[in-house]
Amino acid sequence: MKKLILLSFGSCLISFLSFGQSEKVMDYRNFPLTVSLQFHAFSMPFKNLKTNFQNIGIGIGTEVSHNSKHDWVQEFTLIWIRNKKIGNGLFFITQAAWRPYLGNPVFGEVKAGLGYHYAFRPSDSFKMQEGKWISTGKKGKGMLAIPVGIGLGIHDYSSKTYTSPFVNYQFMLIKGFNTTVPIVPETFIQVGTRTHF
Repeated sequence: MKKLILLSFGSCLISFLSFGQSEKVMDYRNFPLTVSLQFHAFSMPFKNLKTNFQNIGIGIGTEVSHNSKHDWVQEFTLIWIRNKKIGNGLFFITQAAWRPYLGNPVFGEVKAGLGYHYAFRPSDSFKMQEGKWISTGKKGKGMLAIPVGIGLGIHDYSSKTYTSPFVNYQFMLIKGFNTTVPIVPETFIQVGTRTHF
């Protein structure tokens, strides 16, 4: 009799838990895969936006939530940019982002952070060695980057995998570009998606 009661109780508990799991919709999951197209310009913010679309790049990253509401997150992004005029570049960026809901499923985004920009020269450079000019290639240099941005996105929830498409506009100050102009402005238009598995 005890075995029958335990067996009945166990089967009821399992069916209850499985029913609860099927009805539950997971919302945010840490460490999504973020993939984005990056449109880059050597420009002040909101000036001559068409120049952004002359320089395209790609970004990949992830993020982790700071709180249970998941409206504060920490992003980690690696970006590669192709720019013929000022040289290609790599960006390693981390930003804190606040994502308030504007109306389900649309959210806004405000973010700021720090980064490292490694800029390659657009053409070969030379240095004087033993009275001759020797090519040093397109080797570049690393610089401090300070990005701030705004954006919009949509949460498309699913019980298994969901995506969150977004569009962002970022302004970035780069320190140490050259001795004449120590701080230069750059902008990004970013279009991408986060896939939460």
